[in-house]
Amino acid sequence: MCGITGFVGGGLDVAAKQTILDKQVEVIKHRGPDDKGTYVDDDVALGFRRLSIIDLTNGKQPIYNADNTKLIVFNGEIYNYQEIRRELEALGYVFKTDTDTENLLHGYEAWGADVLKKVRGMFTFFIWDTVKRELFGARDFFGIKPLYYTTLPDGTFMFGSELKTFMKHPAFKKQLNKDALKPYLMNQYNDLPETFFKGVFKFPEGHYFLWKDGQVDIKQYWDATYQQNNLSFEDTVEAINKSVEESVKLHHIADVPVGSFLSEGVDSSYVTSVLKPQKVFSVGFDEAYNEAGRAKELADQLGLEFKQTTVTGDEAFETFPRMQYHMDEPDGNPSLIPLWFLSKLARKDVTVVLSGEGADEMFAGYVNYGMHTHNEVIKVFAGGLKKLPRQTRYRLARKVRHMKDFHGKVHLYATLADPSEYYVGESLIYNFEQPTIFTAQQANALVTTAYQNDLDVIGNYKQDFKKVANADEVKQMQYIDLHHFMAHDILQKADKISMAHSLELRVPFLDVKVAELANSIPSKYLLNNKDTKYAFRKASEKHLPKSWADRPKLGFPVPIKQWLAEDKYYQMVRETFAADFVTEFFDQQQILDLLDQTHAGTKDGRRQIWVIYTFLIWYQDYFINLDQFQ
Repeated sequence: MCGITGFVGGGLDVAAKQTILDKQVEVIKHRGPDDKGTYVDDDVALGFRRLSIIDLTNGKQPIYNADNTKLIVFNGEIYNYQEIRRELEALGYVFKTDTDTENLLHGYEAWGADVLKKVRGMFTFFIWDTVKRELFGARDFFGIKPLYYTTLPDGTFMFGSELKTFMKHPAFKKQLNKDALKPYLMNQYNDLPETFFKGVFKFPEGHYFLWKDGQVDIKQYWDATYQQNNLSFEDTVEAINKSVEESVKLHHIADVPVGSFLSEGVDSSYVTSVLKPQKVFSVGFDEAYNEAGRAKELADQLGLEFKQTTVTGDEAFETFPRMQYHMDEPDGNPSLIPLWFLSKLARKDVTVVLSGEGADEMFAGYVNYGMHTHNEVIKVFAGGLKKLPRQTRYRLARKVRHMKDFHGKVHLYATLADPSEYYVGESLIYNFEQPTIFTAQQANALVTTAYQNDLDVIGNYKQDFKKVANADEVKQMQYIDLHHFMAHDILQKADKISMAHSLELRVPFLDVKVAELANSIPSKYLLNNKDTKYAFRKASEKHLPKSWADRPKLGFPVPIKQWLAEDKYYQMVRETFAADFVTEFFDQQQILDLLDQTHAGTKDGRRQIWVIYTFLIWYQDYFINLDQFQ
């Protein structure tokens, strides 16, 4: 696990490039405190920070091929590198190290971009060919490891694991992307390809690029596909468990201590019960339901050393600006707070942890993939209508949508309708207009004129829905969450917050082989009237007690509501909302009223307040007080 940064092209001389690169490498020291390395020539500057995980002695980067005509800098882990090494050695390649990095380099020599079809892992990497003068780079299948890019006015193509490295280049002009604020308010994260910094983009997951002679060619090498298999339910459960066991085993490969995060939910419990690490880690809050006690029960049953931390409101608010600095872009997901303190705790004992991210997207874990109702008449009626041809159902759904409200209407509509008309990523448009945080109309009414636009959540998903239009409705929703909520929120915070503590976080459910199996499972095995991710839960019973396998998704609950009810934290948020700079973005009186009403208990606006507060803290970090962290 490391951090990488660099740029190619432009008109700077070697000495100037080296000076800039040294500053860029230093600003991401938290990603790799163990070592650093650089390479600079007339065309390219590549920088690297190392967190030593595999081959602690010989893993210094850049790593060169046999005749020094190619070199690589790499962030991530290739879990099947030993298998790839045997194949490359049979082709005559000689290895100088025992790293997974060298396998990527020789794999590229042997197979070119097709090396990406052979690897299992999380990664971003760049390979520079000193003879052809071309740069090859790639990002992993799911976007587990971050990668950003921009083109500077002089034609320089710049890239890196974190956006903050760009600010060390004198030709980079930091400018807020005004189009990003409204979508962020709707989602709690920026779901656009362009970041909150104008002209800076997220490199898409499952893609690679080739730079040559100032031109950048970006191509896709992998995407989720949905071809249903013919396995029985029992065979499906067995296949899931076998796949999870294999993935967890691969994700355990390291030359440093490995632990796991553990909440009381099935996802992290399944990983922990298969991995059986020496130590597991959990977190709770003083003001909220604390999962750590239940997690300890499982740790004790498995004979594992249990470590926990309890977070106070004072600690959370004091540290929150630093959290948003490390996120690069504002992220209003409250779960990054417990993740921060969980990562801090774990890093005292281990360098690598496994976590349960991805199980809900892979195995249909969200309740909203199949709306539930306790009305048995509606349930039976909707189930029968579900058997109608797709276009017939869609026509009926539009009629239901325009009916007067009745009990079970939302369930009936969601059962019949085209998901592209109502699904907004891990959520539904309740009452057909309310997305996750703010509606498009509410967001436009909240922000000043300069930040208003025509974007809405559904419109942002249209192109992706078209790609899977022939898949069943559940798979369509899974695809949306994989490329939006998972890629732009969950995985961003998992990487940025863990790496802020120099901790490598691995996600065995987001393995390409696990995904290929999961995507082939009939939705009826995953989502039914018994539970969400049903076959997955049944598979977990091979390692967990049934009572644990059936536990609902909770994560690590964050007491935002309780904090906003307390005068101390309410006043802290209100001071930020009342600051002069806020009028640039928001109708200040409107957001103060929302806060006051939530504090008084006459309105529950906690999620809306938190995404606004998060943006304002982030803006202060990057446009007012950046020097405090650098």
